[in-house]
Amino acid sequence: MTYIMSLFLLGLVLGLVAVASNPSPYFAALGLVVVAGMGCGVLINYGGPFLSLVLFLIYLGGMLVVFAYSAALAAEPYPESWGSRPVVSYMTAYAVGVAVICSKFWGEWHEFSWVPGDELDEVSVFRGDIGGVALMYSVGGGMLVVSAWVLLLTLLVVLELTRGLSRGTLRAV
Repeated sequence: MTYIMSLFLLGLVLGLVAVASNPSPYFAALGLVVVAGMGCGVLINYGGPFLSLVLFLIYLGGMLVVFAYSAALAAEPYPESWGSRPVVSYMTAYAVGVAVICSKFWGEWHEFSWVPGDELDEVSVFRGDIGGVALMYSVGGGMLVVSAWVLLLTLLVVLELTRGLSRGTLRAV
């Protein structure tokens, strides 16, 4: 289990380096998806699969809105990719910075802190996030519907803001 957790944390750091070093929103969106997936994998390992699923879906919906808005505003004909010289130099600088910080704290963290939450309860039939799911759908159902409508409204507003001169998503056909 420690190897899987190490893989998720390494993917999280590499995704963050890819997002931080890339000036183009087209290529940084893939890094954001990797960061979201790896962060949700860390949450799954700590015993929150439903929370991880909800966060991943909400994050991808929000990222779709932000990506549509930023891609429409930064429409460059030749965006810089991960292989270009400035992006590679930024990635190298960030990777060296992460390695230096990790070397400073290398002896102060241990494997026992990576024990998932499910491995501590041997005979438990109640998971930690199931109580929250029941509470969210019973008491928080109205807020769940309101937040879904707010996300839909935000998506439509951003798509209308980023439309062209006469083209849009809500035009009459």
